[in-house]
Amino acid sequence: MSRKLKRRIKRVGAGAAVYAAAVLLSGLVPGINGYLELALFLAAYFTIGGDVVKNAVKNIGHGQVFDENFLMTVATVGAFFVGDYPEAVAVMLFYQVGECFQSYAVNQSRKSIASLMDIRPDSANVIRGGETVEVGPEEVEIGERILIKPGERIPLDGVVRKGASSLDTMALTGESIPRDVEEGDGVISGCVNLSGVLEVEVEKKFGESTVAKILDLVENAGSKKSEAEHFITKFARYYTPIVVGCAALLAVVPPLAFGGGWQEWIYRALSFLVISCPCALVISIPLSFFGGLGGAGRAGILIKGSNYLEALAGAEMVVMDKTGTLTKGSFEVGKLAPAEGVSERELLEKAAYAESYSNHPISVSLRKAYEAGGGETDRARMGDVEEIAGHGVCAVIDGKRVYAGNDRLMERQGMRPAVADEIGTVVHVAEEERYLGYIVIADEVKADAKEAVDGFKAAGMKKIVMLTGDRKRTAEDVAERLGIPEVYAELLPADKVGRVERLLASKSEKGRLIFVGDGMNDAPVLARADIGVAMGGLGSDAAIEAADVVIMTDEPSKIARAIQISKKTLGIVKQNIVFAIGVKVLVLLLAAAGMASMWAAVFADVGVAVIAIINAMRAMR
Repeated sequence: MSRKLKRRIKRVGAGAAVYAAAVLLSGLVPGINGYLELALFLAAYFTIGGDVVKNAVKNIGHGQVFDENFLMTVATVGAFFVGDYPEAVAVMLFYQVGECFQSYAVNQSRKSIASLMDIRPDSANVIRGGETVEVGPEEVEIGERILIKPGERIPLDGVVRKGASSLDTMALTGESIPRDVEEGDGVISGCVNLSGVLEVEVEKKFGESTVAKILDLVENAGSKKSEAEHFITKFARYYTPIVVGCAALLAVVPPLAFGGGWQEWIYRALSFLVISCPCALVISIPLSFFGGLGGAGRAGILIKGSNYLEALAGAEMVVMDKTGTLTKGSFEVGKLAPAEGVSERELLEKAAYAESYSNHPISVSLRKAYEAGGGETDRARMGDVEEIAGHGVCAVIDGKRVYAGNDRLMERQGMRPAVADEIGTVVHVAEEERYLGYIVIADEVKADAKEAVDGFKAAGMKKIVMLTGDRKRTAEDVAERLGIPEVYAELLPADKVGRVERLLASKSEKGRLIFVGDGMNDAPVLARADIGVAMGGLGSDAAIEAADVVIMTDEPSKIARAIQISKKTLGIVKQNIVFAIGVKVLVLLLAAAGMASMWAAVFADVGVAVIAIINAMRAMR
């Protein structure tokens, strides 16, 4: 609980005690002096609601007339003028109790977001001149080495150069299983070192590190408002002046038209004003979205704003990339098929050399397989290397051009590759005009990929589509195993954007299309989709920057969970809108008809707000 809230509770409690004394005194002492009674109730009133009156006057000076402070001040001061001292103070007391509860709820909701902010490192132990110096993370340069002891948070992204340990990634991924690292492994800021001492070579400055990007994302998430929040802001802007005008007419027109009864109609108008406060809507709607964002964050799902959280609930199509999204992207050489007169070693050697400059998972798998067989790439044998988008690579090795890639690359060079009816990614290899054979690279489907597809179906997705640049046979095999009804294979990056454009044109007006990619090479499609979801944001700058939603682990099932969180949050928002407006309209009509007292007005304002806030807090779970 914040200090400000504690002070407010103490002040309201003291005012409530003065109010109770004033009520008792006026009831027990017949004929008490009227000025003394007024003084006691005014003392209670200003102790309880002095800040409300002060804010109302200050806001009027700033041109913000029609807010809840103004409504409560006019209603309660008016009640004093018509002689209803106890009710005037009681209305302010219950209003302040509601405000205290509201502040508590907002603080709790902010804590759920603030828990993500615990990943900020306080300092870094950098090794300089053979000594360890403690400095701010912002002061460490790329290439310097930092020492991370057990229990310390990793301050900067880098590579382990000495030591081995286990890392707690809970704050980033929501997963409790530690991740083991050793020499040569990359580590990212925000994780906690659990066991061994690590010496890490820094690869990024603090401003470009994973932790800095995530902190920026979390801090700015609240600034992107949903349509529901924009609606409530506009609604309050027009609604409040209208009800103030109606209250003024209610106080003046009936006495003038029918004669007499000024006090009764002023009382009705004051009750009307108390009821009209839109605080239940103004607070509970943003609170619901804030809770939803925090709940998603704790599960390792970073949503960049309330607008994207709201959009997820309207999704009717899910389009997914295959490699790195539904499959692990950890490739292994499964089969070597050399052409006649070519040995398996020669085929693998040429492919490994051609792919030696690429960090693509397929390239890495080819180099690993070559090195596992005792081979070692000699950069002195290498010449120019050209990457051909959507086709493969061309590299000069020992003065000869070697091509490694798909069917299209071979056809482009005027060769007819062997028909490889294989399940897996096929890499064809050629040297100058000579076809050397092909290599089959196997990729494994993720353990929860089927669960993710089933989750999309349960969420009522009209279309579930898989896009891939891989071969048709491989793509169809993966789609069949996962139960994906629509698949498009052998696509170039530009083809994926075109396919998404056609799917966008086929959806309903209010429907949303989600595209899920690995964030590394899908940036154009992530940007074009209604909602771009990047998988494996852990350590991926491109993922954090390109997407609207970042899944911090490699679990596609969390996308279905994000949709569930979105729908639950939107359900709570709609409940609060219907309940708050419904009750207010009913009690406003009763107040105008003289059938609702100021006490009913207090329930319609404070009671409805408290109930709506309690309902909104469910979104945090």
